[in-house]
Amino acid sequence: MFGFLKKAGKANSLDKIVQELEMNMSNNYKDAAQENFREFEQTLNHLEAAGKLSQAQISNYKRKLSLYKEKLKNYTHKDQKVTWML
Repeated sequence: MFGFLKKAGKANSLDKIVQELEMNMSNNYKDAAQENFREFEQTLNHLEAAGKLSQAQISNYKRKLSLYKEKLKNYTHKDQKVTWML
């Protein structure tokens, strides 16, 4: 009867990771944002394989994953140009 609550709870864990990822990106914490992205991808794959998400949720989160993958492609400190040097 309340099976949807179990699936919603699992989705909330993904939403929490996404929220932390967004916060780290907005604060320019590049290493932390990359770690959040890896955690998001692993958690999504795990929950999908375990059948804990609905097909609509899987589709939604995979779309988000794809967008973050593109945003974070070169999002590292090593690629950052030093602005204080002449």
